[in-house]
Amino acid sequence: MTVLVALPVLLPLLAAALSLIVMRSPRMQRLIGVTVLTAIAVIAGVLLAESDKHGPVVLQLGGYAAPFGITLIADRLAALLLLTSALVTLAVLVFSIGQRITDYGRQTASTAFHPMYLMLCAGVSLAYLTGDLFNLFVAFEIMLASSYVLITRRTTAERVRASMTYVIVSLTSSLLFITMIALVYAATGTVNLAALPEKIGELDPGVQTSLGLFMVVVFGIKAALVPLHFWLPDSYPTAPAPITAVFAGLLTKVGVYALIRTQTLVFIHDESWTVLLVVAMLTMIIGVLGAIAQNDLNRMLSFLLVSHIGYMLFGLALFTVIGLAGVILYVVHHITVQAALFLTSGLITRHTGTVSLQAMSGVAKAYPLIAVLFALPALSLAGIPPFSGFVAKIALLQAGAAVGTPAAYAVTAAAVLTSLLTLFAVTKIWVGAFWGKVAEPHPDPDPTDEVTVGTGSTSKGMLVSTGGLVAVSVLIAVFAGPLADMSERAAADLLDGGAYRTAVLGEAGGE
Repeated sequence: MTVLVALPVLLPLLAAALSLIVMRSPRMQRLIGVTVLTAIAVIAGVLLAESDKHGPVVLQLGGYAAPFGITLIADRLAALLLLTSALVTLAVLVFSIGQRITDYGRQTASTAFHPMYLMLCAGVSLAYLTGDLFNLFVAFEIMLASSYVLITRRTTAERVRASMTYVIVSLTSSLLFITMIALVYAATGTVNLAALPEKIGELDPGVQTSLGLFMVVVFGIKAALVPLHFWLPDSYPTAPAPITAVFAGLLTKVGVYALIRTQTLVFIHDESWTVLLVVAMLTMIIGVLGAIAQNDLNRMLSFLLVSHIGYMLFGLALFTVIGLAGVILYVVHHITVQAALFLTSGLITRHTGTVSLQAMSGVAKAYPLIAVLFALPALSLAGIPPFSGFVAKIALLQAGAAVGTPAAYAVTAAAVLTSLLTLFAVTKIWVGAFWGKVAEPHPDPDPTDEVTVGTGSTSKGMLVSTGGLVAVSVLIAVFAGPLADMSERAAADLLDGGAYRTAVLGEAGGE
């Protein structure tokens, strides 16, 4: 069973190399990608069942015992997010193949997309499974190196400008990350996550607080917390729909995961953290107000993405079991819903040839299936019952009310207001894009344009993959009870930390 922990990282790396070898066969590249991501989803399901039943599954690479060796560990939280991410990456890959985003123009197969996409998936898996800060840095670098290639494919002037912002911010965050690792190692002599709590506890309280805030800044850039969010609305909307979908669904959530893991396992918080609560409230409000001000569909969805990161930070900042359980449920919900919305945006753009809400109308009348595919995740994002967003938000609101501090009450009120404003934002999209007369056909597109917008044609793969993600978001609501129970068990493990430390370091480490 322990060998399974390495496969979600190893398989996509090997598949990326194999995909380069068979680069002259597009069909083989597609088969390799779909097969490997399906296998990862199955493995993640097995790891989730095993970790929930018997505790964390640990692999000490090379046989070197922690904290000196490299540890891969799948506990409830890591396995659950790994499964969710595998389903999203599989759906996005199927969409990409259907959209022919994997091809240059209409004829020649791309040699870059499949290897880079599989490398991205390997980085995401490693981020969830690694047991030390340095390999978490390696995971982020794998993701970023892959994302640089994916976001700059078929460059235009606008895409180059946006990509420069993305690359500069990413490199800056990487420099801060490696600096933070150096400071942690200098202060404690280790970067192993299971060994750090004891070492951090021996430091001066001021040093502990400084390191904790440093980690919030580093991972806050990657998670796009306000005021560190400025790069995201400019970068994501310029990429093709499936690239934006996987970035929005996964990359920011890996940053959130890193925040959750470090702030619960490495640092001990006996009460809610007011600084994080204030940042959570600002992220919610500023993000949703930015969304309302947009006329560009993808920019609006990008600002909504920023806004709802605030909900996750809200639950984390409370440092209670019910708050963290709400965060875990919200992350699972948001990964699927946000990716589904960006894929649906790709379908809309495919037909209308524009991202401007003022230039499109009548999509519901012309393409009712696309209207349904948008409406379900949009209602879930707004927190309308009985969808998954409602279940997750109720858990967070209950957690905020239970803490009962003025700061917690203020953020709880901000969460309710943000939910109402989110409903207003998605209603604005509905009125602009879906109501009214059917818009005039878009002028004939450039025949070498890989996005092929404005043609009024969508492949079966694009519709099936988007529908599959929407179905997953609905199933999260259907199985909200078992998922909430599992999230609560995962949250209890996070706050206690004993099972994680024992699994990595042995009985002595869990004491």
